[in-house]
Amino acid sequence: MTFAHTCIHRALKVLTQGRGSRLLGAGLCVAMLSACTLSPDYHRPELSTAAQFKQAEGWTQAKPSDAIARGAWWELYGDAQLNGLVEELNRSNQTVAQAEAQYRQAQALVRSSRASLFPSLDLTAGKTRSAQGTGSSSSSLSNNSSGIRDTYNAQLGVSWEIDLWGKLRETLNANEASAQASLADMASIRLSQQSELVQNYLQLRVIDEQKRLLEATVAAYERSLKMTENQYRAGVSGPDAVAQARTQLKSTQADLIDLAWQRAQYENAIAVLMGKAPADFALAASDSIPTLPDVPVSLPSQLLERRPDIAAAERNVMAANANIGVSRAAYFPDLSLSMSGGYSSSSFNNWIELPNRYWSVGPQLALTLFDAGKRSAEVDRTVAAYDQTVAQYRQTVLDGFKEVENYLVQLKVYGDEAVVRQEALEAARESLRLTENQYKAGLIGYLDVVNVQTTALSNERSVLTLLQGRLLASVQLIAALGGGWDAERAFADAD
Repeated sequence: MTFAHTCIHRALKVLTQGRGSRLLGAGLCVAMLSACTLSPDYHRPELSTAAQFKQAEGWTQAKPSDAIARGAWWELYGDAQLNGLVEELNRSNQTVAQAEAQYRQAQALVRSSRASLFPSLDLTAGKTRSAQGTGSSSSSLSNNSSGIRDTYNAQLGVSWEIDLWGKLRETLNANEASAQASLADMASIRLSQQSELVQNYLQLRVIDEQKRLLEATVAAYERSLKMTENQYRAGVSGPDAVAQARTQLKSTQADLIDLAWQRAQYENAIAVLMGKAPADFALAASDSIPTLPDVPVSLPSQLLERRPDIAAAERNVMAANANIGVSRAAYFPDLSLSMSGGYSSSSFNNWIELPNRYWSVGPQLALTLFDAGKRSAEVDRTVAAYDQTVAQYRQTVLDGFKEVENYLVQLKVYGDEAVVRQEALEAARESLRLTENQYKAGLIGYLDVVNVQTTALSNERSVLTLLQGRLLASVQLIAALGGGWDAERAFADAD
């Protein structure tokens, strides 16, 4: 409000100058008033940002040359087929398509509000047939006994709402900020869909590896069953050993069958993420799992620019700030200028002729004198909405920091656990080798072999499950860091 009062004071000072400069002063008055704005000066809400993440010790800082900084963060996993799937998602994902359509709507709203700053030009032409009763006092019908009159009219009109108090510009600023928030929302949705696809793909590849493990285990158990049956027929072992070998084999075969529906679910999810029907998509088994990447960690302050959801929340604060100015402008009068002119005649033949011309021009000032506190309530509402967006922005930032810290510690713990799990697996493999040799030599019973085989298989699957968890956590960490999204570049491209 203070800046608006300053604008008014300066404009009135110009108008009180000499008579020869009043016309120029009037023009300058309009120009100065149209430069007024009633919204508070915008500043990004203050945040307390740590120098580094608590769990970032030992991690490498992100560099511009890293793949993650170029945007194609999924390339860190070194899988060409995965790269192709994500590129297809970027083109055909329907959730992203919805967000992109919403962004185009926001862009159109910006163009519409920008057009409101300029005059509008209208052209109308038409014919009117009217009649009045014979008792009418109008003298225009004295020459027409039937009381019916034809009127031909053509009019060109210009109207312009002068933005004295910045209401239209603040509306434009709010819509531009909302459009930028929509762009960031689209980037956030795209990142979320990319993350979901990559996680599904990695889990599917781990299932392929588990399938290979179980197939090899089933083959080994079939050999053990055959050997146990031969020993039973030779009288070396009892029927209990055969039953145990068969139970172990069938249980493992059941586990192998169970993997089929799990893999199908991930395959179907990938198809839908790419905008395809599951029936039209199939993903062949692979003989390898994508490598676990070294995720470079950016500084906490850089997270504010890399995460699209944080950028969207900050743009919503900007829009709410501009809306305060729009609501405050309702206290001041609206000034509009209109001008129209054209031709009107009762005869079509001499319609467009000089005697039939008419014109009008004049300003209109509109001011609400009493509204029972409606404008005050609207100002209070926009101020409260601004405070809400500030709190939402700060909460989004805090949630982002929390997610990064959680995934950092998760990856660190998983890394430490992987070392121990691998040692346990190597010990289980060695124990199985020694136990099988003892069984073949007749030194122990088959129950001892079954127990060791079960332990070895459990360790094999635990290592794969842990690898799956590490891969998923790495994807989630990359997404929490904002992927490869660059807020400043994205907004520059949008403008």
